[in-house]
Amino acid sequence: MQRQGRSYTEERERALADGIKEVASELRLIDPADFVAFIRTGQFGNIDTLVSSSAELYFKPETLKFGLSGDIDLNWGCTPAVSLDMEFHYMQVNIYFRLLLEALHAGIEIDYIAFDESSDDPDVNTRRLVDAIAAARLIPN
Repeated sequence: MQRQGRSYTEERERALADGIKEVASELRLIDPADFVAFIRTGQFGNIDTLVSSSAELYFKPETLKFGLSGDIDLNWGCTPAVSLDMEFHYMQVNIYFRLLLEALHAGIEIDYIAFDESSDDPDVNTRRLVDAIAAARLIPN
């Protein structure tokens, strides 16, 4: 995934993070205790509803979805961290990633990207990803 010392993974994660930052901000407004309760009791449908209602403000329907799995980190003396498995599907670009929600910021980690029509040039694929995110948005970023 790297060519000439360049990390395409980091570029793609940055592009995705920039594209969904408003959704992450919306989700960070939810009380962490709610995420804890839903994850611990396996009520992933409730999280799906929260993610859908946050995403529908910024993305076309069914483009950004909850991946029906998540985790929490509640160590003593640390701020809570919620990790949600997420999916992005648009313009033949499919991204499976983890959204990390913390007290003061959010981050993402891409697990897998699939391009229905992949190019041998990683720059072309990265451009396709950026274009798909922009086209999936209801309001330009």
